[in-house]
Amino acid sequence: MKGIKVSACIITYNQQDFIRDCLEGAVSQELDYDYEIVVGDDCSTDNTFQICQEYADKYPDKIRLLSREKNLGMVGNWMATIQACTGKYIALCEGDDYWTDKTKLQKQADFLENNPEYTLTFHNVSVLRPNGKLSSDFLTKLPENHETIEDLAVVWNYIHTPSVVYRNVIKDFPHEFQMTPICDYFLYMMLAEKGKLKHFEDNMATYRYGVGIFSGDSELKIIKNNLILLSLLTSYFKEGEIKKILLRRQLRSISIL
Repeated sequence: MKGIKVSACIITYNQQDFIRDCLEGAVSQELDYDYEIVVGDDCSTDNTFQICQEYADKYPDKIRLLSREKNLGMVGNWMATIQACTGKYIALCEGDDYWTDKTKLQKQADFLENNPEYTLTFHNVSVLRPNGKLSSDFLTKLPENHETIEDLAVVWNYIHTPSVVYRNVIKDFPHEFQMTPICDYFLYMMLAEKGKLKHFEDNMATYRYGVGIFSGDSELKIIKNNLILLSLLTSYFKEGEIKKILLRRQLRSISIL
């Protein structure tokens, strides 16, 4: 595929009950640009890969299905799938979430085309509870100031993965990223280092609550993962003020622990 403007990056593992919704949201996108859907299945042991193959066969001009010889883990699968994307812009979606607006990619890509000082766009999402009911987003709160790396470092993560479309400016991942237990926030921080963040009020995706890889983690494990993430970010960032902000967060987490 040549001349691709937007790459939809979808990672999945053992999500046979959800992956159809995710792929339907991707293939239903209406764009003036050429776009591709790159699906990274991480050696699923259920029927996820077979469902992805079904869609790849049905939409051979849109979907590239990547199969793994061995399980890479979430971070490894995400890195490999992102690096396989050829678009000028990359849209993220995990296999248990899905897009609900057919013009989502067009809107976000248009903004990035016309505003070179921005590297990442995101938007409001609905949250699908385990009981099947949709609700407004009760998991994140958008701060008044949210466009800079300082905002993202101070407030923590207020960006839902299925809402993200970003400029494809990260070609190689640092060794700290490869060790992180939480890769989405690390990626957003790297992108915020290179430009501003744009929020859209439009609700264009659904996030499934309670079914992801971290949904059953204890509070202790969450704190430990955050500490590891903060340690790795503090190692990665060389700029003084950002490093100070991250170090203060790290010390607060230690005191809580």
